[in-house]
Amino acid sequence: MSNSIRFLLSDMDGTLLLPDHSLSQRTLDAVRSLREAGVFFSLATGRPPKAMLQQIEALGIDVPTAAFNGGTIVKPDGTLLAAHYLPVPVALTALATFIDQPGVEIWVFSGGDWLLKDPNGPMVPREQHGLGYPPVVVESFEPYLQRIDKIVATSNNTDLLIELEARLLTKVEGQAQVSRSQPVYLDVTALEANKGTALATIAEYLNVPLEHTAAIGDGGNDPAMFHRAGFSIAMGQAEEAVRRQADAVTAPNTDDGVAQAIEKYILGR
Repeated sequence: MSNSIRFLLSDMDGTLLLPDHSLSQRTLDAVRSLREAGVFFSLATGRPPKAMLQQIEALGIDVPTAAFNGGTIVKPDGTLLAAHYLPVPVALTALATFIDQPGVEIWVFSGGDWLLKDPNGPMVPREQHGLGYPPVVVESFEPYLQRIDKIVATSNNTDLLIELEARLLTKVEGQAQVSRSQPVYLDVTALEANKGTALATIAEYLNVPLEHTAAIGDGGNDPAMFHRAGFSIAMGQAEEAVRRQADAVTAPNTDDGVAQAIEKYILGR
């Protein structure tokens, strides 16, 4: 296993990062060892591009990275390798499905901005801490419909989000990706905006065959890359449905699961 992997694509929140969104020293060391061994390392996340910059710099990443679950793939110099926007009819359907749902906040990401109508929603502080920048308050999402990167329905009522995921999928299947990136976040992105396509796009850019790639993640948006990668690893705290779709399961993110996976499966220590 260890000799065959030439590119590892990692999720961020719940995977690479600790619960407080920081990087542990062991993780930093493991990624550095990986790159010293000649293995490419990159990130695929539901986050916007500018909410990845700090981690890209800390990890010394010098290859393209995937934001918005693969909706935007950015080269190291900041130019776009790929961009996939949500079709307008799908965006309208998603917004109509989420509106007036009790305890559900709706966020729209467009042009690098995090847009919302209610800045006092209970989920806002968590997201602002994770992203590292504040939202833009708007009266309507309508002016942004042509260039929506991602719509998020967020709630502490995870059962309701599971229900909304199923309800929306019946309306937009084959037209968009609908998945929970975390238990409290339901993401809606363009059909091509998935981590599997992102893995294939970056691997092709790096000239690495898919059988020599690996992917690691914890959320419902990560099996898309598990299914394309040569080898896939789920985090220990991931839901059973996610763990079942991976080739291996590592420790939770609270116990340096990514570092352990790199050491065991890729560097072969």
